[in-house]
Amino acid sequence: MPVDGQQYRRSPPDSVPGKQLRDNYVMNAALEPRAHGASGAWMPPPASLALKFCGMDFASPIVLLSGCVGFGEEYTRVAGFSNRDVGAICLKGTTGKARLGNKPHRVYETANGMLNAIGLQNPGVDHVVRHILPTLDFSETRFIANASGSTIEEYIEVVARFDDSPIDAIEINISCPNVKEGGVQFGNSPEMSARVVAACRKVTKKPLITKLSPNQTDIQENARRVIEAGTDGLAVINTVMGMAIDSRTGTPVLGNRQGGLSGPAIKPIALLKVAQVSEVARAHRIPIIGQGGITTATDAIEFLIAGATAVGVGTALFYDPLVCPKINRGIAEFLNQRGHASVAALGS
Repeated sequence: MPVDGQQYRRSPPDSVPGKQLRDNYVMNAALEPRAHGASGAWMPPPASLALKFCGMDFASPIVLLSGCVGFGEEYTRVAGFSNRDVGAICLKGTTGKARLGNKPHRVYETANGMLNAIGLQNPGVDHVVRHILPTLDFSETRFIANASGSTIEEYIEVVARFDDSPIDAIEINISCPNVKEGGVQFGNSPEMSARVVAACRKVTKKPLITKLSPNQTDIQENARRVIEAGTDGLAVINTVMGMAIDSRTGTPVLGNRQGGLSGPAIKPIALLKVAQVSEVARAHRIPIIGQGGITTATDAIEFLIAGATAVGVGTALFYDPLVCPKINRGIAEFLNQRGHASVAALGS
């Protein structure tokens, strides 16, 4: 679809997840054909990492999380990194107008985690659609926009603009804990969450994925309400509210005072929330991106068993940009060892 005279790069007709998997030898180190064992006996074909998510073809269950990979280009500068190693990439949170974000400090390392309070710094949705999306190679993976806002009207503006673009899906960020207005207030109220989703549903036919907050009383009720409002998928969870204090000055480290905690420290919380939301989502066949502290294939497998369809990786990239092929390989080995034909078997 040409926009402003620019042509977006789309997959050729025969570019399907299976082909992407075969083309990526790093991802498929554990997926080589095994027609016969050492004794000559036939062995089943290797498991597939490909899956469907909200009607989209994912080459891998891994989704790179919003805020961790910029607008899809940051890690492509790292030798050995490839967007083809993941099923989808969630772009940075985008608002109606450009935002400068919060005052420093914005990031602080904690025990087994990281606090961030970026404050949704971004150039605004019109700039993203006109100048950033045309630079992305849509044949590599699926790209998911992240729509953020301070009012329902702003969410509508952002989603409507992305609807008129080649983006594959839209994630509704109603649970951002590091901005002082909108975001977390919407995400912690099932009623407000449903209103935001319903409003966005009216202005797009693209798949909507609602990111749920762990900082609420009843995440199952929130999930139920946004499903009724028209979401196609769920992302569980966003970061957990936290803060850090400098004992020398007696003041908060983050300029925003509070921020979102991510990394291995929140994994047990995230696993529980995925399992709880899955109890609601399963009846409606709503897929879940399980996220929060995933750094290894074992972590990813646990989320898939808990009820996730795909898994989100974010903070782990900061200390190992090449972690995704390792996770893919580990999942594939686990599936092959247990005789599973696909990653979908883990949640059944």
